[in-house]
Amino acid sequence: MTRQANPSPLAQALRAQTGRFTDKAFDWDAFPSNSGFPELARAQMRYIGSGGSPKTGDTTTLRPEHFTLSLIYKEPGRYAACHSHEIEESFLVISGTLVVGWERDGEVVEVKLGPKDMILNAREIGHGFRVDGVEPVLMSISVDVGKPLPPVYHYHPREHDTELARRFGAEPGKTLPFDRAGAHPLQQLMSQYVVRHHEQPTIWEKAGFSRKVYVGEGGLSHDTCRKEMWGVPSRVGIAPFVRPVEDAIMVLEGSLIVGWEESGEVAEVELGPRDLVQTPAGRKHWFRNDSHQPATVWTVIGTSGDDGVTYWAE
Repeated sequence: MTRQANPSPLAQALRAQTGRFTDKAFDWDAFPSNSGFPELARAQMRYIGSGGSPKTGDTTTLRPEHFTLSLIYKEPGRYAACHSHEIEESFLVISGTLVVGWERDGEVVEVKLGPKDMILNAREIGHGFRVDGVEPVLMSISVDVGKPLPPVYHYHPREHDTELARRFGAEPGKTLPFDRAGAHPLQQLMSQYVVRHHEQPTIWEKAGFSRKVYVGEGGLSHDTCRKEMWGVPSRVGIAPFVRPVEDAIMVLEGSLIVGWEESGEVAEVELGPRDLVQTPAGRKHWFRNDSHQPATVWTVIGTSGDDGVTYWAE
């Protein structure tokens, strides 16, 4: 699309709801509780809201409604202290390998997540994560409320032995592996919240693109925001649709054009890897892949229920 010298109000609004990876920077001071503890170091790039960071006044982020969305970068050997939230929080691994631990009563269950795997951390369950591999982890974190409360820390090196904190509070011999068939209550609970990309069925829409549902009908059944991984082949386009809630589209691989329409006026923007568009409720919008390669897209929708949308080819 040729850039207009004087973009229309709709084009300006679409541009204002676009988060460009190259326009942003990772913030290594996003979490003050990590200050003074290099083993906890991680960087956050905020797209929608502030997530678990107290930096709610960041004017470069988009306004949250039903969820926040940010990227987290963490290097090998680093970990996040065990904490909990009043609401669900999802981790989607984009690259690297992440170990996530859930703690209850001094016992821990750990799961290893690879690229495109996700865990939805349950409300009030202590959880932490660490990078044991040889490469850094990049992941997307969504907290399923616009303005989450500050996290409650269960095991932090400020009050606990560093090795105990790194193990998320588990004493030696009290860490179990993730096992969907496991008998331990915490294993059984975690099995309801882990999504393996390769285990999710691929749903091919008549419109010509595929969906893997992570949260919502066909995926994890929880009263939270819907989350889906889309595969959009080259030269596939979707006709305009409207949701009663907001959605966010982040390109992980390839490129995608997102368009808005209002009163016969049209505006479009092309997204590359780690670019995002947040479309507000009630806005007519669509997407199209004009590139020669397929696009992989992470989508978060502000409701877990049926929003009445049917996808048609353009």
